[in-house]
This record gives sequence, structure tokens and C-alpha cells, in this order.
Amino acid sequence: MFIAYTNALDLARSLKPIVEGLRAHDTELANQLQRAATSIVLNVAEGAERKGRDPKRFFAMAHGSASEVRACLDLAEVWEWPVDTRVARQFLDRELALLWRLTHPVAPAAKAHPADRSLPRGD
Repeated sequence: MFIAYTNALDLARSLKPIVEGLRAHDTELANQLQRAATSIVLNVAEGAERKGRDPKRFFAMAHGSASEVRACLDLAEVWEWPVDTRVARQFLDRELALLWRLTHPVAPAAKAHPADRSLPRGD
């Protein structure tokens, strides 16, 4: 299975008690956190099935939603609401890294031309 997708599901599971805890303090923020987490899962799933350059667009949208999740968690800490975000942040950090990799592929290493190789000297 696609690692970014399974991690996104793990992130959503870890956010469930946080969303429930936030509802007591700020229903709008709790709803926004839930929508952002849902968006990550859905965009990763759709991007995984696309071909060509199109997947990158979905992974970039998922990355934006993951940043939104981070902002929601940051706000919960700023307001000092009693929610434990440690486990969710671990899944979130991994998801952000996976999505960064999916949207910023590494160019293949340039192969040296055979004439550019240094030849052993016959001293």
C-alpha cells in the first residue's frame, strides 16, 4: 500500500481525540482540523491513482492541508487547551516529509562520460 496514504490514515486516527477535545473550546477550529485531515487522505488517495504530472498537484494540495493541520495544533497549544498533540505531530511530521518528497523529486545523478574518468597513471 502507498506509504503516504497509510500514514495519512494513521494521522487522522491520531487526530480524532484531539478534534473531540477541541470541540469543548472551539467548534470551528475542531471542524477545520477535521476537514484538513480528511483533505490530506483524499488528496493522497487521488494523487496515487493519477498519471503524468497530475499526481504532483494532488500531493501539493495534501501538503497544504497538512500545514493547516499543523497550524490548528499550534493554535491549540497557544490557547493552552488540554489536548496532547505529541503522537499526532509525529505522524504529521512524517506525512509532511513524504509529501515533500512526492512534490520535489530528486533529479537522477548525472552520469560521467567515460572520457571524463581519470585513468590510472603508469608511474
